[in-house]
Amino acid sequence: MKTVAELTDAVLSGKYGPDPAELPVISVFWLHHTTRLPGADVTYRNYYVLLRVGEAFGACSFEAGDLDPSYCADASGVPLATLIESAPTPVRIAALDAYLASVEPHHLSPGAVEIVLPAGTPDVRAKARDAAVAGLLDIQPGSKVALIGVVNPLVDAITARGAECLPCDFNLAVTASGLPVSRDMTEVLDQADAVVATGMTLSNGSFDVLLDRCLQQGMPLAVYAQTGSAVARAFLGHGVAALSAEPFPFSQFSARPSSLYRYSDSSAQDGVIPHREH
Repeated sequence: MKTVAELTDAVLSGKYGPDPAELPVISVFWLHHTTRLPGADVTYRNYYVLLRVGEAFGACSFEAGDLDPSYCADASGVPLATLIESAPTPVRIAALDAYLASVEPHHLSPGAVEIVLPAGTPDVRAKARDAAVAGLLDIQPGSKVALIGVVNPLVDAITARGAECLPCDFNLAVTASGLPVSRDMTEVLDQADAVVATGMTLSNGSFDVLLDRCLQQGMPLAVYAQTGSAVARAFLGHGVAALSAEPFPFSQFSARPSSLYRYSDSSAQDGVIPHREH
């Protein structure tokens, strides 16, 4: 499995389970969510489309303007295969995610380790979540970690382990701690020993490129995913070394304990970051 397109073809051909043409989408909804953590000067602006299939939700975050909320009006009841084949990209990723999550829910997956995030305020829960994400890889002092998709508590969690964080994001110029943020993914990948990337790389089209570069350069790739968490899981052992999967409802929508699920590729040398010459 090398690309999202190959995974899509495999799903549509029935290689992962039931024919998606026989699975109707029960509900579709669109969310616009903003948040600003205490003491921060950055407001995160998030857009999501979510599809329900059976008891599973598929999710995809996207950039402003990539999908109009009116799309949801006529998508409920449509066969899942139709959306996987021909919907706008955010909906296709959410549909693919819903299918894979319905076939194998995270809480029933034999490869998943459940991490329960504590009850508390948004900053308490965000710090606990991002510490769990940073723990996906054995980050050594002095290593360089490319962070594709900036979340400030995750920047702090990486640097707290003595690593140098190389942030990349389309929507930020500088992190809360003052690190410059690159808009060029290639620039940070060329310097990195390991990569931590958001599932949103699935919706902006950079996931295949990222996967290929990490395989070519022998870098471990950890994915933290609300977007496409079951999609990213399909690439464990095929370029993804570790995954933090957080299915809907996401931690930012509750103050109560909630779960994320960590996976690792057992063939990936226990997630140890190799030393490379730059």
